[in-house]
Parts: sequence; C-alpha cells; structure tokens
Amino acid sequence: MSLVVLVGCFFLGLFGAFRAEGKSPFCEILGSPELPLLSKEGDVTIGGAFSIHSKITQPPLSFTDTPTRLTCSSLNLREFRFAQTMIFAIEEINRSDFLLPNVSIGYRIYDNCGSTLSSIRAAMALMNGEEWTEEETCSGQSAVHAIIGESESSSTIVLSRTTGPFKIPVISHSATCECLSNRQEFPSFFRTIASDLYQSRALAQLVKHFGWSWVGAINSDSDYGNSGMAIFLAAAQEEGVCVEYTEKFHRTEPEKLKKVIEVIRRSTARVIVGFLAHVEMNNLLEQLSLHNITGLQFIGVEAWITADSLITPTSFSVLGGSLGFAVQKANISGFADFVIKEFWETAFQSIRTNRSYVTSYEENLDLIEIKDYNDDVAELRYSGNIYKAVYAVAHSLHSIMKCKDNEGCDKTVRVSPWQVVESLKQVNFTIKNGDQVWFEGTGAAVARYEVVNWQLGSDGSVQFKPVGHYDASLPPGQKFVLRTEAIIWPGGNTEVPVSVCCERCLPGTHKVLQKGKPICCYDCVPCADGEISNTTDSNDCTKCPEEYWSNQNRDTCILKTVEFLSFTEVMGKVLVFFALFGELLTLLVAILFWINKDTPLVRANNSELSFLLLFSLTLCFLCSLTFIGRPSEWSCMLRHTAFGITFVLCISCVLGKTIVVVMAFRATLPGSNVMKWFGPAQQRLSVLAFTLIQVVICILWLTINPPFPFKNMKHYKEKIILECALGSPIGFWAVFVYIGLLAILCFILAFLARKLPDNFNEAKFITFSMLIFCAVWITFIPAYVSSPGKFTVAVEIFAILASSAGLLFCIFAPKCFIIVLKPELNTKKHLMGKAQSKSL
Repeated sequence: MSLVVLVGCFFLGLFGAFRAEGKSPFCEILGSPELPLLSKEGDVTIGGAFSIHSKITQPPLSFTDTPTRLTCSSLNLREFRFAQTMIFAIEEINRSDFLLPNVSIGYRIYDNCGSTLSSIRAAMALMNGEEWTEEETCSGQSAVHAIIGESESSSTIVLSRTTGPFKIPVISHSATCECLSNRQEFPSFFRTIASDLYQSRALAQLVKHFGWSWVGAINSDSDYGNSGMAIFLAAAQEEGVCVEYTEKFHRTEPEKLKKVIEVIRRSTARVIVGFLAHVEMNNLLEQLSLHNITGLQFIGVEAWITADSLITPTSFSVLGGSLGFAVQKANISGFADFVIKEFWETAFQSIRTNRSYVTSYEENLDLIEIKDYNDDVAELRYSGNIYKAVYAVAHSLHSIMKCKDNEGCDKTVRVSPWQVVESLKQVNFTIKNGDQVWFEGTGAAVARYEVVNWQLGSDGSVQFKPVGHYDASLPPGQKFVLRTEAIIWPGGNTEVPVSVCCERCLPGTHKVLQKGKPICCYDCVPCADGEISNTTDSNDCTKCPEEYWSNQNRDTCILKTVEFLSFTEVMGKVLVFFALFGELLTLLVAILFWINKDTPLVRANNSELSFLLLFSLTLCFLCSLTFIGRPSEWSCMLRHTAFGITFVLCISCVLGKTIVVVMAFRATLPGSNVMKWFGPAQQRLSVLAFTLIQVVICILWLTINPPFPFKNMKHYKEKIILECALGSPIGFWAVFVYIGLLAILCFILAFLARKLPDNFNEAKFITFSMLIFCAVWITFIPAYVSSPGKFTVAVEIFAILASSAGLLFCIFAPKCFIIVLKPELNTKKHLMGKAQSKSL
C-alpha cells in the first residue's frame, strides 16, 4: 500500500508541475510502441494475436543498455492462415449489406512468436494503441473492441488475465484448457471451440473402446497440457484404464524430453496418449525418430493430430496409424482464392500507401515466399473457429449499434468493450455453411470433433482420414460413432493393437490384483469348485445355484450328478445277486423241508415255526431289494417298514423255536405240565403278538413323520445324494431297538439252553445265529452313520443280507446236512438217543 501511495504522490507532483509551467498534461508510452504485423483502420477495431512465427530469439541482457527488439523466426503456416482467415471474415463483413451495413471494421494483428513474453507485449499494445502520446488525459478507451486469439491455452490465459480487468472480450479459436471455463477468473473470455473437459473424457472412452487398459501418458508442461491430462487421468480411472506412466515436459526443457524418451523405451504400454501442443509434439517426434522408436499407437488431441508441420519424411514411421480428435474442417467458400490473390494484392497496395498489412517487407520475406501456395487450405480446421469468432463480434456490434436494415447503424453510439462482452453472451446466429454459433454458460462452444487416423494415400502422402465423430450434444450412446474397419493401425496392420498389463482372464478364471501394482495388473486365478465366470476379465466368480455345479472349465453351471444306489451299477448288481441267491437258497430249504415234512427231524424241530421262519427269511432277502433304485415317497416308506416288520417276524419265529426247546426239556421233568401252556396255538399267538407290536410302531412312524426322499447336498459339493430321510429318527430307532431287544432275548434263552442234549438240541444253533445277527447289527450302527451317500444304503443292505444268511445257515444248514447227506440219522431212535451233549 505504501508503494501505491508513493507512486500516486509522484504523479500528482508531476501533474502540479506541468500545470505550474502552463503545459498541457499528456500520456506518453514508455519505450517504443509494439507495432502490429497486419493492420487496417476502421470505425471499430478487432485485435488479433497469433503465433505466426514459432521461435523467438531473445537478445543478450547486459542491464546497461536498452534491450534490442525480439526477433522471430520459423514461419508457422497454420497460424498465418488464422490471421488471413480473420482478415477474410472482416473484409466479407465490410462488404455485407446486412451486417454492420454502414460500419467498417478494422483490425490489428500481432505476432507473439509462440512466446508468453510476446503475448504480454501484444496484449498491452492492443489495449493502448500505437500512438506515442495522447494530448489531454487518457480516455480509458481500449484501442480494440475485442481480441481474437490466442492459439495456445497458456498464451490465452496471459492475454485474458491482462485484458480482463478492462473487460475487453477475448475470443479464442483453439485454447481448450478447462481452466478457462472459470467465469470468475475469466469473465470476458469466450471461445469457439469446446473445453478439454469433453475431449479428455472422450479420449478415455476411445481408449476403453479398443480395450487398451495399459497406456502411457505424456503432456505439455503448460496450463493446456496439465489441465487436460488431469481430466483424462480422472476419466481413465473411471473407465478402468490404467496409466503406466505420466510424463510432462516443456518445449524449452530438452533434458526432461530425454527422460521422457527413456521412459517410453522401457515401458510395456503400446499405446501413448499425447496431450501435447504441436510444438512439444514436434520435439517429441524428432527424438522418437532419432532413437528409432516405432510401432507405438499414439492417441492425439486436436492441437497436433492434424498439424501439417508434423509431416516429415520420417514422421509416418512414428505416427502412422495415430488416432485422435480434430476440429471439423473449416469449409469457408472463397477463402482459397483470397489467400493467393486478394490478400497479397491488398497487402502490396497498402505498403505503397503506407497503410500496410505487412509492417516491414524486409523483415517478413518468409511470408512473401508462400503467397502462391494454398494446397493446405482444404485441410484447414481452426480457421472455421476464427471465422465464427469474427462474426460473433460483428453480430454483437450490430446489436450494440442498433443497426437496422434500411437505416444502417448508429455511428454515434460509443461502443465499450464491456458492452461487447455482454452482447456476446446473447449471440445466436448461423453462418453461411450452416453451423450455428452461440456460447454456453462457460463461454465455450458445443463439443464436436472428428476422429481422424494418420494414413498413407495412394500417392504416398500422409492423410488425416476421418474414421468417426464425437458430438457431446447428442444423447448418451449416440455421442461416439466409429468406423473401426476404416482404421489403419501402426505398421499398416488391420488388427487392433493390444496394450494390456496382463493377458485377459478367460472364462473360468477371475482377476486377483497383484500386490503393489495398478488394478490393471492382475493374475488370472481359476474359479473355485462350484463357482464359474462366463465372461472375459471377470472380477469375481459367481456361485452356482444349489442344484448346479461348475463344469471342468469353470465357465458353465451344470446340473449336479444325482447319486443313489441303482440296479444298473456294479455294486447294485452284486447286492441284487446276493439277495436273489439268498432268496433261492431259502426256497430250496423250504422245498427240502416240505418234501421231508413227515420225517422225525423236521417234525421234531417244530415244522410250523420252521416254515414260518423260512417265509420270513424269504421276505427279509426280498426287502433288501427295496433299498435299491431311485428313492421315491412310496419306496422310502416301504423299505424301512418292510425291513422292520419282516425282521421282527423272523426273530419272533426264532424266539418261538427257542422257547419251544426250553419248554420241551422242562416238560420231561417229573410233574412238569409246561407244554400245555406253550402249545402250537400259544406259539402262533406269541409270533403274532411280537409282530403286531412292530406293526403298531411302524404305523405310528408313518402317520406322524414318515420317511421321504431327500436331496442331500451337504455331504458332497459336486453331487446330490438322493436318499431316504428318516422323517422321524425316533420312529427309526424305535423299530431298530425293538428288533434288537427281541434278538437279545432270543440270544439269552438260546444261550441258557445250549447244554441240553445234542441230538435233541436246536438251541446252540440259534445261539450261533443270534450271535452273528447281533454282531452284524452292532457293527452296522457305526458303519451306517459314517458311510456317505449310496454306501449308507449298501451297508444297510449288507447287514440285512448278512443277518438273514446267518439265520438261514446256522439254523437250517445242520438239518439240511442230515436230510440230504446223513438220512440214517433222520430217525426217531437217533433223535431220542441219550448222547452226551457237547458244550459250546
């Protein structure tokens, strides 16, 4: 603040001194004025700032003498065309009878030589004019009413910040930095090109479209490059694209450029997104050509993808096949003739009349050399944006000056730059080629790009062939249109190049991130059993439904194998064979006993109970077959109840025979009258009673909670065990325990009668049979509980067959032996013999 006060006091002192001396106050430019490269007087004036030369030579600074003027070199033809376009549009408007009919537009165009320093000088010159002094006081009126430019975002930012406090509108044709959308910082900035916000997001979508998940990124170390790259990186992350490296350099930093080249050489990414100004891209291209780095897929931005300056004899080997977004072609009728005829005729005439377009003929001979060249005009793109910008200013002035068709414009209206700013916000018109021009809330135009591909033409020339377009104004899903078949990739290939950190995970596998690396670097891990992935690059595996299981490739869920003991498998056939064999033996024994039913041996062993026992054994062998085959509701109820009832019938018969043996020997004791209490009627009644108890238990079981078919999916994950669930475990164990009690009672009675006379004694055979029976079923319990799946059923069938066979062989084999092989022993005399009993 103190400095401001001192400066203020100093100027007040000077003002008082001049007044005291009687001299008129005046404003004076310190140093020499900055002269425009091209200029013309008019009622209103539009300024222009372009990098017509791309290199600047700074004079040596001794700090003892006034520095000499900056010298520019290396003509940039594209920028020169921008200046010509601006002049063409102004001349066209000046000839118009409808737009500013009686007002002439002048222009002042400056060459900033690609330097920020020159941009500041140009901005000050555009505001101040070129007069050395102004009589009286400063008017505060800018020398121009609007400024067209600049081409690069960094220079445009400098220009906008310099002119912003004076509310002078700046309209850029190619400054795309999103930072310029800040209306608080740049309230008087407009542009006829879209912000990089759209282009950067479109770049990420383009990369994603071709499946490039592993890319490199290089940007200019400037407002344009840094802002655009930041937006691209955020959009790429949203799209799932990983960036292997992000490097930046400035055109004045050759050492950083060498580092960038080394990073590219070492990288594995085959796709590079270059968010570069055309000058930095040209520097990068030179180094890539020098180091013979070719075969990379470059994705470019509008700043360089269609820059003619990049076309050199060696550039196509590096950039051939590049894809990128470009501004649509200008298509300005009459402009091609203007640049080779009218412009130069007027320029030379103006030199002779000292109102020149060209400041110094000698200093700008490089411009004169291209006066007959216009081959590049057909490919001009940004020129259309400049054309629109000039017309936007003209329409704003037309509105401010209250122009009418018949009366013309009111020239007495004093046009201020801030009025132009406000009027520009309202413009909405259509130029002669049909494009509509208006500015959105941020002062930018709607984002529309062509997608171009570097290709070789039939004559060997490099062509920027359109292969699609992007329009941000269209609904989602329609913004991007690509003709992939028209694209030629690096090296002349027609197949899309691959750029991934890791190979794609095939169906049946899923991605597992590698520790410490980006999300695009992963290992492909097979899905676990019971899980699948049927898409490429799946992040997770999907669990199959409960009744399904994964196939061998883990890419499809298939129905689980349903397992049950069937008649067709080997184990089922073996069990059926033994069941039928046991059934056959039982029938043979029954037939043998029937044939010899009147013999003493058969009669002495209670033939009625023997035949009933043989019948029950027949049912036991047959009931084992109910356990084989696909379980159903009826088979589940039948198998357990048939097993329980037939075995109780069998054990009841054995128990009856045991009681008969015991009673028979007790009846031989003097005064014993036991047999009358356990005659044939009582024997039948006891068998019936024991069996009816089991029948009642089974009826209760089936009524309350019967067995049912059940799909067991817990024992095995890959298959379903179709089994009969018990329903009520209490019912099952009640049936089983009841059989066991009868068997134990029978065993005890037979064991007590084991020492009775051999010839008459059946008890020891019953003892052996019960011992086998109990041993089988006691062993059955742990085997039944621990056996999985169909083996549980097989164990149960084996127990039924083994216990049935044990009863058949132990009780009936000795008798069959005597009947068939020792018939001489089948006599009453022998059976009544007093042979000494053998102990067990």
